[in-house]
Amino acid sequence: MNAIAAALTAGSNHTARYGKLVSLSKQSEWQIDRDLIRDRTFDFSRKFLPDALSRVDRLDFLAADEARLLSQIQGRTYAYVFGLVERFISAKMLDQGRAHAFDDQLALEALVRFSAEEIKHQELFRRMETMIGAQLPTGYRQTADPNDVARAVLAASTWSVLALTCHIELFVQAHYAQSIGPRDELCPLFKDVFKYHWKDESRHVVLDELEWRDEDARLSPPDRDRAVNDLIALVAAVNGILQAQAQADAEYFIRNVPRRFSADETTRIGTTVLSAYRWQYIISGVQHPHFHRLLTSMTTSSQLLRIQAALAPIIAADR
Repeated sequence: MNAIAAALTAGSNHTARYGKLVSLSKQSEWQIDRDLIRDRTFDFSRKFLPDALSRVDRLDFLAADEARLLSQIQGRTYAYVFGLVERFISAKMLDQGRAHAFDDQLALEALVRFSAEEIKHQELFRRMETMIGAQLPTGYRQTADPNDVARAVLAASTWSVLALTCHIELFVQAHYAQSIGPRDELCPLFKDVFKYHWKDESRHVVLDELEWRDEDARLSPPDRDRAVNDLIALVAAVNGILQAQAQADAEYFIRNVPRRFSADETTRIGTTVLSAYRWQYIISGVQHPHFHRLLTSMTTSSQLLRIQAALAPIIAADR
């Protein structure tokens, strides 16, 4: 990670920073089958997501096998949602690369490599869905189409899309380093998927920051104000996706447990799954200290207050 952090301070200009990231990308290239899967399968005798992310430990009425199943369902969705967001991230980074096409060739290469790595991640998550889907009961449902989501997100301002992307790739690092990596009880292949994902995203977030700061420097105050509105709208859209998927996942889980839950238990399952998804994909990112510093440095106090007010109901519901 020291090499990654050094990319932001390497040299006195962007070219040196982009060049460092290209070098790091080349050094850490990996392939899905050769380096990661290696003929392994997912171990369904273990949890996939740790309790810190799935929050299944809050459902104290679940038996151990039921808690494990809910963790696996959430792990399946965790991979699906990453594949969903990486559809628009890879497209956006190709757009960003075009801006450097006749200028900084190292920046162009860094962004093209970034996009290619995101496309590899999408392939990996599709493979995961096939492998996990072959073992879990039928009836699991993905509630949002990646292409529809990408088109909607990419219609927003570049500043807001880069802000959302930076937020996502910061929480990727936090989730793996703080919650997934240290847990020995999790499925080894599931852990390794997100280890390799984390390795790439730790470089990508540096590019996010460079591109976001550059875009911010180009904006007029009215343009930035509109971009803040776009960011608020994007977070609301993410929340809508999570609400729909949480409901589908809770219903799928309940259908596939061979006992009946009480009305109170059913409500708690739905509430807990939604709380977990909001924590994973919104709250853990917006509360990341570095994201807060970046956002504060690129917004006025009134704009920051608008963002915080929009987030307040989501955060309040998490308590």
